Amino acid sequence: SLKMYSIIHIFYNTIYDEDEVLLALAEQLGNFTMLVGGPEYVHCLLPPLESLATVEETVVRDKAVESLRKISQEHSPVDLEVHFEPLTLVMPTLRQAAEDKSWRVRYMVADKFSELQKAVGSEITKNDLVPAFQNLLKDCEAEVRAAAANKVKEFCENLPEDNREQIIMTHILPCVKELVSDTNQHVKSALASVIMGLSTILGKDNTIEHLLPLFLAQLKDECPEVRLNIISNLDCVNEVIGIRQLSQSLLPAIVELAEDAKWRVRLAIIEYMPLLAGQLGVEFFDEKLNTLCMAWLIDHVYAIREAATCNLMKLVEKFGAEWAQNTIVPKVLGMANDPNYLHRMTTLFCINALSEACGQEITTKQMLPVVLKMSNDQVANVRFNVAKSLQKIGPVLDSNALQTEVKPVLEKLATDSDMDVKYFAQEAISGIQSLL
Repeated sequence: SLKMYSIIHIFYNTIYDEDEVLLALAEQLGNFTMLVGGPEYVHCLLPPLESLATVEETVVRDKAVESLRKISQEHSPVDLEVHFEPLTLVMPTLRQAAEDKSWRVRYMVADKFSELQKAVGSEITKNDLVPAFQNLLKDCEAEVRAAAANKVKEFCENLPEDNREQIIMTHILPCVKELVSDTNQHVKSALASVIMGLSTILGKDNTIEHLLPLFLAQLKDECPEVRLNIISNLDCVNEVIGIRQLSQSLLPAIVELAEDAKWRVRLAIIEYMPLLAGQLGVEFFDEKLNTLCMAWLIDHVYAIREAATCNLMKLVEKFGAEWAQNTIVPKVLGMANDPNYLHRMTTLFCINALSEACGQEITTKQMLPVVLKMSNDQVANVRFNVAKSLQKIGPVLDSNALQTEVKPVLEKLATDSDMDVKYFAQEAISGIQSLL
């Protein structure tokens, strides 16, 4: 329409305006699809955006690339062929942006690479985006390499199926191998968060021959975040080759992370332990990882002890009550006699978490006697946690145990000299009343 072409003419005249105006224009043109008449006419926005993507001001080029990405997604398949396939409009701009002198512009291209790839189709991806992506993976700026590394799995998934494997093996994997030993930990960490996903794309044989050595190298990386990202994505490789291939290298990596000086690293590995246990199996777990899980229960950081308690509950849900009775419960109950009152309290927290998963018999015969005995503890904090525990495990116990064993102890605690013990004992008595 005449109105539409008038708007485009104004855009061209504005290209020579102040930087502030150019920035606003570069940012807003990506939202102008409906204003120029819808997807049918969206190609008219390409020339002004192409010009904006070449101006001197970095932030303007940055926003122009983002707007190009937006409008490229709004072209119909036919328009893609007509306006994008010739590569005379967008590809020179994208190539230029991917090699821009400003790292921020290159970063933006890397960060939005998957969207650009989906928008331009398989032929342009194969001929133009693959070389551009290689360059971004080798960029001199770590931020750009990290952004590109983060897109490796997505980029490979979106490659044309007929020659996907050949492109990855020939063009992408050599870059990935270099990034595994990158000097920047953020780059290595970004890669570690996605590299395991390549195993499902490349299949069993390629994974064993080409990817497995990279996984093993990253499991030994000096940076804990790299090791953690590999471990947190083990399910991908487990589906393809089975986790046993990694088990010998996994163990030292897990142990190091479990004992890392940063408590947040220790916390993260605890949260992946149920997943690891399920994949490695009960025998491997009992032999190699059980001791670690118990050690976390006496960590000096409360958040670790709390997470370790939750971890035990998930392990019991995975391996069953019989396993818990033979493996976990005796060790937990043994902590009731620990000289450190914090460790004695951890026994109570574990009982709270495990009672339901372990069931009535184990709770009544093994756990309850220990809780009742701890009601005589010299530390008030332990005694009021006994009251809270008795209320917590109450629903798992039968009414006879509640009436003859639990209630008398709670009534005794309700007359305790400590105000907090009294309060929680009275709360527990009220809480179990409906169960009697």
